[in-house]
Amino acid sequence: MSSAFPSLVIHADRFEAQGPFAEAQAAFLDPDAAEVARLSKLLTETRAGVVAHFYMDPELQGVLTRAGQEHIAISDSLAMADSAIDMVEAGARFVVVLGVDFMSENVRAMLDAAGHAATPVYRVAEKAIGCSLAESAESDAYAAYLTQASQTAPSLHVVYINTSLATKAQAQALVPTITCTSSNVVKTVLQSFAQVPDLHVWFGPDTYMGQNLYDLFRSLTEMPDDAVRAVHPAHDRESVRAALSRFHFFKQGTCVVHHMFGSAVADRVVADYADAHVTAHLEVPGEMFRVALDAQRAGRGVVGSTSDILNYIDGRVDAALAAKSSERISFVLGTEAGMITSIVDSVRRRLAVDASTKLSVEIVFPVASEAIAQTPEHELQVVPGVAAGEGCSTEGGCATCPYMKMNSLDATLSLLERLSGPPSALEKFLPRKYTALVKGRAVAEIGGEPILHMRAFQKSGRLPDALVADIASRALSQPA
Repeated sequence: MSSAFPSLVIHADRFEAQGPFAEAQAAFLDPDAAEVARLSKLLTETRAGVVAHFYMDPELQGVLTRAGQEHIAISDSLAMADSAIDMVEAGARFVVVLGVDFMSENVRAMLDAAGHAATPVYRVAEKAIGCSLAESAESDAYAAYLTQASQTAPSLHVVYINTSLATKAQAQALVPTITCTSSNVVKTVLQSFAQVPDLHVWFGPDTYMGQNLYDLFRSLTEMPDDAVRAVHPAHDRESVRAALSRFHFFKQGTCVVHHMFGSAVADRVVADYADAHVTAHLEVPGEMFRVALDAQRAGRGVVGSTSDILNYIDGRVDAALAAKSSERISFVLGTEAGMITSIVDSVRRRLAVDASTKLSVEIVFPVASEAIAQTPEHELQVVPGVAAGEGCSTEGGCATCPYMKMNSLDATLSLLERLSGPPSALEKFLPRKYTALVKGRAVAEIGGEPILHMRAFQKSGRLPDALVADIASRALSQPA
């Protein structure tokens, strides 16, 4: 094998970190007991709930995972708002959101819609916590893309949840819009085509995910009809082929982290990790996506959301334990390295059930040298290149989101300590507020509609009647 990617090997009683990048990820898997106790005490005293994304800083995630509090949830973006609602209805007085700004905005909007407008929601940073992908949907190019959609009938805009509330509001004002996540986007798009005749679907802003969806749908046209129906019961090869010409995706939106999983990384995975299971988030470039998709078809991989990746690893570990296997299972982690905390926690709990097991689990970080380095003192905040320290090196760059890492343990503890003070002292920690109106309506109101459409879809498996009626109404208003 050529110079190996960094990896972390999980045993029932220990870890083995191979390479500086893996050492950095492993450093906080067994967190400081005093910090865990401090966080637990603050959460108990304040009755605050914490919803965090999988991509958090490893030190923060390690402490959250060990705190054992009822009102802590680490998940993908789909589950964050639902977890916040559950926490409030179970007695949480505040909700702290550990993520980028669109996540706190979504939590705020969904709590309002659920009747909990009086429950404060806070971020942990005073400065804006941006997202390169979300910001690409605020560009003139995306506005032009939506204008084209609004002039094409009938049309539905499927917008990735990783966008601001303002983006969702402005989109909904132009074209009927439903929010999606990486875990439900395939079902959303296929159901939309099945439910609305001759529909055009406009997906954005993630270019890699859009291209990967197109490639995935195209692959369905080469499969037997029963295999296609296993993906969606209302489709066969011909119906998917007919829909492909009406599936559009934005061509200028990328995530600075997933952008790194390109051809060089994919080629090394194929050459050096032929026996490993390959996982890939739908946001990664097509080269890595195709490697994982091929692996999935061969029964040794998965493409999908962060939750899909975690569930796949859990399932494979459970199967190996049931078979009393003593072999090492390797998984190539084709997404942000922050997932390692939740993966390790889940795998450790499984291995602990059988103390005599010899099974070990290796998580491989397929990190390229073309990394993003954090430069807080620089006006750009992030610049291309590899940074020293933090586990980054020229043999393994930084597959970590610099924006997510603005959520630190110190900042979280500091905010929790201030919750007992006057609310006026926490104004800067509130989710972004929008005062401008969109077509005479508040941004939070109209921007929440696409999220509510998604929530209805999650429950029924169908586009809600109100959304279908909106598509039909706007199609009728188009000039002949």
